[in-house]
Amino acid sequence: MFLKLVASLLGAAGAYALYWTVRFVYREVTSPWRSLRGPPSTHWFYGNLKEFMEDEDSGLQERWVQEYGRTSKFHRFFGQTALHTTDTKAIHHFLSNTHIYQKSEVSRFSLGRIVGPGILVVEGDMHKQQRKIMNPAFGAPQVRELTEIFVDKSIQLRDIWATQIANSSSGVARVEVLSWLSKATLDIIGLAGFNYTIDALGAPEGAAPNELAEAFEALFTSETGFSLARFLQLRFPLLRRIPLKRDQTVLDAQATMMRIGRELLAESKREIAQNGAFEGTGRARDLLSLLVRANTSKDVPESQRLSDEDVIAQVPTFLVAGHETTSTAVTWALFALTQNTAAQRRLRDELLGVSSDHPTMDELNDLPYLDCVVRETLRLYAPVPTTGRMAFRDDVVPLGTPVTDIDGTVHETLRIRKGELLLIPIIALNRDVEIWGPDAMEFVPERWDAPPPGSSAIPGVWGHMLTFLGGPRSCIGYRFSLVEMKALIFTLVRAFEFELAVPIEEMGKKGTAIVQRPIVTTDRAAGNQLPLLVRPIGR
Repeated sequence: MFLKLVASLLGAAGAYALYWTVRFVYREVTSPWRSLRGPPSTHWFYGNLKEFMEDEDSGLQERWVQEYGRTSKFHRFFGQTALHTTDTKAIHHFLSNTHIYQKSEVSRFSLGRIVGPGILVVEGDMHKQQRKIMNPAFGAPQVRELTEIFVDKSIQLRDIWATQIANSSSGVARVEVLSWLSKATLDIIGLAGFNYTIDALGAPEGAAPNELAEAFEALFTSETGFSLARFLQLRFPLLRRIPLKRDQTVLDAQATMMRIGRELLAESKREIAQNGAFEGTGRARDLLSLLVRANTSKDVPESQRLSDEDVIAQVPTFLVAGHETTSTAVTWALFALTQNTAAQRRLRDELLGVSSDHPTMDELNDLPYLDCVVRETLRLYAPVPTTGRMAFRDDVVPLGTPVTDIDGTVHETLRIRKGELLLIPIIALNRDVEIWGPDAMEFVPERWDAPPPGSSAIPGVWGHMLTFLGGPRSCIGYRFSLVEMKALIFTLVRAFEFELAVPIEEMGKKGTAIVQRPIVTTDRAAGNQLPLLVRPIGR
């Protein structure tokens, strides 16, 4: 009996494997982009993905564009192909038609383990509903009210570094700036996001981290790095029922974040009940309170309101979007300024022309060279280098640049079938030499005095670049991030001179679960880091 059962199971598994093999071969043989040019597969299992994931900013995606054209194909696992395009007309089509092109189930599952069912993960009507309720919290007037928090935390970080310099016999401190900027942005999103004091900057060395910060860090790091078991679970949902060692860490962290989220939501509701709109109170300006206020507005029909679970799901979303990406962007800004000392001096001269250490949002936005530095950082070092989509129905995509395939056929449009995957290489488009010129790979803030005409075709929500994406799923918090970046750079560059602490040849990039951060290639065990020599500026 047992042997018959085993035989039946093996037979079923074999039939299932045969079905998927035949289906896979058929789809690849009949693929509309079978004749597109693209890089040859470098591995029977990984295809091009291993070299793609291990590329430490040596320009792999840019080389693909230069060698195979704006629109090409590359190989994924088991020889499956996906589309790779920097064609701005095609990208506009992908980002605008969100009813056709959405994150794949694999992407939603993977990202959802970190941030839950928040606005970064949900699709369709649920995304529209969440975004409609959340939009008012991210307007310019609301960000203006939060600028004081950005500046205060920037000053706290400045003073910590100044103390480290004062305690150094040489008058120079070696500072690992990435970890400190991560602490600063974590504190900022705690206060600005939900009026919650994390105090990562003020915690004594070696002290236990705040429980929300600890839960987020555990959740974030648990999904970092390649795991064959996790890969198989992503591709075969039935295997997700088999618990992995890291799953308990994820469950514990999610439980902590949900509990704290419920407490924060309850506190926000309680203050609304006591103070009405609570205008002018300390809690009125944080994002969660603004979200709750918008969600309970009389103008919003009951059927369009978010559930408590939907509101709570935004807590980890705020942490990711308002913490990891901004700290990474400011880190890259400081790195870039060490490689262009003339830009660092020019920026400092502009910032020292401001009389106050506590600028308003409008004062920060009125600094033209600071704006150029921020724009150039986000162009050259987009924290999130790529984004992917899956077609959920057959479609015909217009191309701005016709494609000639290996058979010599010229395509002005491209057929895409339901289930096909495509990659939008944000970083490659932001560095496209045909748009930005031969110095596209260099940090040149002055290019923003007169942006190249071709950049206007990039369908981004901000700045003629794709860093914040575009269309209905563009980054809802881009204004928040920009002002936060400017506050940190303003405060730090006014006070210090920065120099790279290791040879430039030792610097590389390594991706985390969400963003791409610097790493010292001769000290990989230390993880992502950016060590700088920091000197005070005499005034």
